[in-house]
Amino acid sequence: MPPRPIFTFPDDADWNEPRQAVEFGVEIGDYIGRAFLPAAAMRTLLGHKPTPAEAVEVYHYHRTAIERAVELRIEERRLDPDANVTLDGRDLRRR
Repeated sequence: MPPRPIFTFPDDADWNEPRQAVEFGVEIGDYIGRAFLPAAAMRTLLGHKPTPAEAVEVYHYHRTAIERAVELRIEERRLDPDANVTLDGRDLRRR
């Protein structure tokens, strides 16, 4: 079995107002992309749509699981058309 690739997640999470999502970086080898965790997807964790400040707080609280969800999406080659990653409720439930 080949070694598992090493993912890097810079500490740059912030609220993206136009996308209504927490946005953060992801890097693996030559790939440098952005990942998005929409507030609507956080209903899976919270039972309600969070405010922007609450969404960023939730990201930090569940960061390890959220980053793992991004890793799985990239490993499965399930990228957005722009080669970024947008998580949904199903990704959060898989953790």
